[in-house]
Amino acid sequence: MTAPHMADPDLMVSGRPVSTHLKDTRMLSQRMVGHFIENVVPCGTLPGEALSGDVTAVTRVCLELAVRMLDGDEVGEDIDRVGAAAAGWAREGIPIDTIQHAIHEGFKLGFDLILSNSTTQDQGSLVNVARRFMDILDTINVTVSVAYVRELRAVVSEHHTAVHTLTSALLGGNSTSTMARECGIQVAESYHVLAVSIPPHKDEGNPRLDAKVVARRKLRRLQAELATRCADAALSLLSVDGGTILIPTTALDDADLDDLVTRLSQAAQVPVRVATVEAASAEIPQAADQAHELLDMVHRMQCVSGLYRFHDLALEYQLTRPGPARDFLGSLLDPLDDYPELLETLRVHIGTNLNRQRTARMLHVHTNTVDYRLKRIGQLIAFDPTQASGLWYLRSALVARAHREGERGEELSAEA
Repeated sequence: MTAPHMADPDLMVSGRPVSTHLKDTRMLSQRMVGHFIENVVPCGTLPGEALSGDVTAVTRVCLELAVRMLDGDEVGEDIDRVGAAAAGWAREGIPIDTIQHAIHEGFKLGFDLILSNSTTQDQGSLVNVARRFMDILDTINVTVSVAYVRELRAVVSEHHTAVHTLTSALLGGNSTSTMARECGIQVAESYHVLAVSIPPHKDEGNPRLDAKVVARRKLRRLQAELATRCADAALSLLSVDGGTILIPTTALDDADLDDLVTRLSQAAQVPVRVATVEAASAEIPQAADQAHELLDMVHRMQCVSGLYRFHDLALEYQLTRPGPARDFLGSLLDPLDDYPELLETLRVHIGTNLNRQRTARMLHVHTNTVDYRLKRIGQLIAFDPTQASGLWYLRSALVARAHREGERGEELSAEA
């Protein structure tokens, strides 16, 4: 036969064990849930059936747990039930701050009830009761937080897998309505298809830091900003070097994409380059190929960071199509191979929109030197860079040459 439990003399209020003031757990749990509805979740964070059923039951379990701990008993299975409830709330998407706030409000109500039954003779006991309440609150908070975060990680992992599966299917032209339903993600009618290039962060070259860790943190910052701007609408396949993002046209207007790219660059702390093409969901594979072709051109032409649309590069895109015209233009600047300073002067001069002063500053030379070099270029290739007719050919030749050099670099990489 079990010996009757002896009340802790330091936890007595009004001559009774403090736990006796909380014994009517059914009435108290209903009162607490009513308080939650009016003060904690007035905007309907929790559905009505959850408040009347699950939340009330868990509140009662927490009260029973508090009574047991006030009596000095073991927590038993009650704490496991609290953890299971927290995991369920994480899966249902109930905010953790709402849960924590409700727990603290419940403890405040419980402590207020004990205070209302106390006398001036109970001041010493109330200090001990407050300390015990802190221990109980710590036990419940830790249990709820651990269970919530563990379940949330599982939910995020499942969602990430679903996003990865659906994005891969869309890019491969293999998505189906059945797959979309299984992934729990609705496929939009049309998307902004973004080809993304993410350069290395400066700290990736710091020998005192782990380059892989720095790169992953860079990517996570970018992904977090993408999630903030697009919620769950964006689908992405990204590595630390870049990849592809699909954004429903209903989620962001085309005009909003420039600001998005700016914010992604700020978040990643690197100058991100992006090329975008709009396409119906069935045409995503072709659009992705075209977007990445445009991005390759942006790299080869050494364009600044930012967003590039097809109409920004339509001429350059056409100049890189295979044919005798591209071959001719690509070889037009070959006579400058032995004069790298002339080729660089031409690139910079065209890049500054033919501003001699800016060209000179960027090359750290006098404007007269720029004039001499431009004249020398005209003598070597028979197209004058100071004349409109010659400039048209030279602009086109730089585009074709950049494409040719890029193809050669890819061939060398493949051979290696």
